[in-house]
Amino acid sequence: MTTELDDIWRQHRPHLIDIAFGMLGNIHDAEDVVQDAFSRLLSADIDQINDIRGWLVVVVSRLCLDYLRSARTRRETSSSPLEQRGSLQTTPIDVDPADRVTLDDNVRLALLVVLEHLTPPERAVFVLHDVFRFSFEAVAGIVGRTPAACRQLASRARRRIEEETGPARFQPSTEEQRHVAEEFIAACAGGDLEALMRVLDPDVVGDVDLGSLGPPRRPQHGNLVVGRGVLGFFGPRTGITLVSQPINGQAGVLAFRDDQLAGILVFKTSEGRIVDIHAIADPQKLAFVSSQLPAH
Repeated sequence: MTTELDDIWRQHRPHLIDIAFGMLGNIHDAEDVVQDAFSRLLSADIDQINDIRGWLVVVVSRLCLDYLRSARTRRETSSSPLEQRGSLQTTPIDVDPADRVTLDDNVRLALLVVLEHLTPPERAVFVLHDVFRFSFEAVAGIVGRTPAACRQLASRARRRIEEETGPARFQPSTEEQRHVAEEFIAACAGGDLEALMRVLDPDVVGDVDLGSLGPPRRPQHGNLVVGRGVLGFFGPRTGITLVSQPINGQAGVLAFRDDQLAGILVFKTSEGRIVDIHAIADPQKLAFVSSQLPAH
């Protein structure tokens, strides 16, 4: 049984972290929720569960909804609306204000902040349907609403996001982008070089932006060289947790270590494979992006 649970953990954890992070916007909370879901699986009769992945998705989604509802209640009783908004706008002092527009254009993660303005049901339906492409019928079973009510919630969420972000509004990733990001994350989590090479184009190009204090960029070429480098930075022994996050309309991944943003990867894809990886490890840019993520 232990071996079976270990296999389930390795196979499904990255996808569940993705869902929880999309709903909560905080990697620490997302990891806690997924851990709680697996704890509940330990006390369940696995042989009676026909679809383990589906069961875990439902549990994680409902735990996220419970967390969002309780968090909203705590905020409403402990702080004013002005204080709540201010908590999302704190920028580290080492970020040059003159760089904000440029950095925001390079790494547009406004969705994570905008989601704070949605109600828990709106956020849950939007993330599950518009981002992860669950049917409204499936979402209805998870959030405890009718499919028609879920359609209304999704429509309301889209309007609110469009109002907040204007022309730069969030566009959910395509199915291909989502699939590529998930394959990349699963390969890194399992330390599987062969699986990683399959998702990388044979002629893939990879480079890292270390900022002004780092060495000049030296692009690496080929799926073997790039794959080994990726696992060296983001493999299972590094303590890194990866979550998918569309960036500027392209597939992307956020890397966290000890609940802190440690890197951003932007992918260019073609025919289901990654042809270019641009990694951002510049502390200044990461500090800016971290300031846009909801605080724990």
